[in-house]
Order: sequence, then structure tokens, then C-alpha cells
Amino acid sequence: MKTEIVEKNTQEIDFLPLKGTDYIELYVGNAKQAAHFYKTAFGFQSLAYAGPETGVKDRASYVLVQEKIRLVLTTPLYPNHPISEQLTKHGDGVKIIALWVDDAYDAYNQTTTRGAESYMEPQTLEDEHGTLRMSGIYTYGETVHLFIDRSKYNGPFMPGYKKWESHYNPEPAGLLYVDHCVGNVGWNQMDKWVKFYEEVMGFRNILTFDDKQISTEYSALMSKVMSNGNGYVKFPINEPAEGKKRSQVEEYLDFYGDEGVQHIAIATNNIVDTVTKLQDRGIEFLKVPTTYYDTLEARVGKIEEDIEPLKNLGILVDRDEEGYLLQIFTKPVEDRPTLFFEIIQRKGARSFGAGNFKALFEALEREQELRGNL
Repeated sequence: MKTEIVEKNTQEIDFLPLKGTDYIELYVGNAKQAAHFYKTAFGFQSLAYAGPETGVKDRASYVLVQEKIRLVLTTPLYPNHPISEQLTKHGDGVKIIALWVDDAYDAYNQTTTRGAESYMEPQTLEDEHGTLRMSGIYTYGETVHLFIDRSKYNGPFMPGYKKWESHYNPEPAGLLYVDHCVGNVGWNQMDKWVKFYEEVMGFRNILTFDDKQISTEYSALMSKVMSNGNGYVKFPINEPAEGKKRSQVEEYLDFYGDEGVQHIAIATNNIVDTVTKLQDRGIEFLKVPTTYYDTLEARVGKIEEDIEPLKNLGILVDRDEEGYLLQIFTKPVEDRPTLFFEIIQRKGARSFGAGNFKALFEALEREQELRGNL
């Protein structure tokens, strides 16, 4: 395992400068109900809407916001719609990871000339709020990266959407921004997609974990973490590895029916408060045995937080050379055991909780066993 974070050579030209995650779009079976869930459970607020009332006749999309996070929930309105076919195959899940850029046209040219498959040719959308430029490419499975330049746009979201006014706006839960998004790919496909992010998008492999480090008695996987030049966008990529039983990645691939986004990690500045709120609102989290906390300080050293609240909530702690982090993972947020969320608080650490892998994966295996999928 590479224990250090590998820095990008500052003398290299970053041909695809990214400013962060612009939004994440999920295709879901019922966007109106899903929006209510994400507002109630996660504390998102209403932002914008597109549908028949705004001139979009084939789908409905609800945009939610919390601090720097924008979620778009989209449902097709007809059974023969292409999105309906994707929902039949995958169930609810992430379709688009939109990236914030200064020039969507150049981002498209830079990536497609390096081998990316086009999803959306560059286009300019316009309404009374200004102009928005966008383009897009495919990545693993049917997942898409859109490049969004909204520097000349002042509307609620983008042309075609109207402001969504809602009487019901629960309190936020302290979620701040997207820390990273994790993709699951098929057998022996990880290096292919590492190469894609390196060559097509100018990312660097900053951390590598093999099947000896990410394993339990029963299952294993391998993972590589890809980061863009400024570190604002990070995409860990997982693939299955041989084990006695079926790994979490294999279970995901079976139920999602393809490669795709496994989980979205969201940052907070107070993980105890955030997780308490989420749990009180019905979010279910993976739990590790309480014995995990018996030797916590011996493993990670002194931390600022009281251990008892961490133990009560099931929050994990890990340390690297830069500091430590606190993290916890939800159970899948739909009936198929596919997409879930991670809540993470960084206290200097820039890694991904390698010291928690064994405890976490054993917790995942207990859930798999309950579902009969281990």
C-alpha cells in the first residue's frame, strides 16, 4: 500500500482544471417521493424543478441543495423512455457526476481527443438568467461526467428549470460538500479505468490498496484512488478480488447489473451532530462491534472527540501522516443493495480510512448474510 498521498507535479499543465463537483444526478423510480426522502432524512432544501410545467415533457427533475451539494432526482414520465430502461436494469442510482469547469467546450475537446466516448456534444443553454455551457463524456458502465460552466448564469439551477418553492423545508443536517465518489467496476477492470482517468482526464493514482489490505475471512477487493490536479475531485475505484465468498463489489454488480457508483462520501464539520440528526430522521448506519472502541486510542492515538458518543453511533476513526478522520457508512438507501452514503469529517487526514477496512467490511458482510447474498 502506498501510505503517502502522491502530489501532482506543479510544473505539469493541468489540461482539465476542475473546480469541484457541480451536482450529482440520480435516476429514480419516483422523483417526487425521493425528493421528500432526501429532504426529510438528509436535510436537503428545495432548489429547482423541471417537468411538464416548465416545458420538459418526458421527465420530472427535482433539484435539492445543502451547502455546496446539489442533488438532482430524475424520473421518466413514459414507460418506453430510455431512462425507464435504465431503471429496470439498475434500480435507483447515480447516472451523472457533473464537474464544475471554467470552459465546458475545452473540457470536451481535451477529453474526447484523448479517447473519451462522447455523451453530450458542447452546447449553450440560455434563458432570462444568462447562459450555461455544458458537455459530457461516458465513464465506467453507463455513468456520465458532465462538464458545467455556469459562470455566466444566475438562475436557480440551469435553463429549463424554475425555482422550486416549498412550504416544507426541514433543518439541514450539517452536510457540506462531496468529498469523493466511489465506483465499482468488474473483474480485472480497475486498471483500465485508472488508465482512463490518468490519460483522458489527467488524474493521478494517489493511493492503492490490494486484496491483502482490503479483505476479511470471506471476501476481498482491490481499490485505487484517483485525484485531479488540485485534489478537489477524487474517485476511488474498486474491483472484486478472489475470496471464499461473494464480496460487496460482486453483490453490487449483480444487483445493479453493471459497473456504477457505489457510494457518495459527504463531508461534515461535526460528525457526531450530523449522524445523530440523520439517525433520528430514519437513516440506518452500518455498525461495528463495540469491541472496536476498546483499543481505539492505542490504534489511532489521542483524538479531540469523546469516544463514548462515537461508540454509541458507530463512528469509525483512522489516522494518517497528516491527521485523523472520522467516518461512518449508511446502509443502502434503496431496496437493491447498491448505492449508499458515507459521512466523513477530516481532522487533517487526506486518506480514506484504511485502518477501518476490516471492521467495515465485516459489518457489510453481516448485512450481506442477512440478505442471503454472502
